[in-house]
Amino acid sequence: MDYQIQPNSRRCAVTGRELQPGERFYSALMEVDRQMVRRDFSQEAWKGPPDGAVSFWTGHVLAANEKAKPRFDDDLLEDCFQRLEGQCEPSRVNFRYVVALLLLRRRRLRFETSRIEHGVEKMVLRCVRTGAAHEVINPRLTDEAMAQVQKEVFNVLGWK
Repeated sequence: MDYQIQPNSRRCAVTGRELQPGERFYSALMEVDRQMVRRDFSQEAWKGPPDGAVSFWTGHVLAANEKAKPRFDDDLLEDCFQRLEGQCEPSRVNFRYVVALLLLRRRRLRFETSRIEHGVEKMVLRCVRTGAAHEVINPRLTDEAMAQVQKEVFNVLGWK
């Protein structure tokens, strides 16, 4: 699978207008032609998440000389994780698996058990905040594929 996700485009997907430093923007994560794609929107063009959006968030355009501070938004990760629940498309299963691992590491999810159903390993994870149980398919990614999906998650969420 090919994971080609662009960083913040600094251009509104609706109007084509260049987003200026300091300006608030919205981003949506969508699947286009079986790939996760990030679309950026100016504040005036944002009418809510587009149909089929997997997740969405907001931010501010950095100045050219400003360096982004790495920051993990656990709520955004959790929202993305929940929106991908029940998806069967391999790219979405892979994406959700990596997000689940990040949430485990961030202690937002807790591992309970794993089991194999019809040759597919599934982890059962519990949300620390709500107590809800979630099944996560382990797609058995190679180290290379895992690194690629992790890079995709970071790029899509703007964490480089």
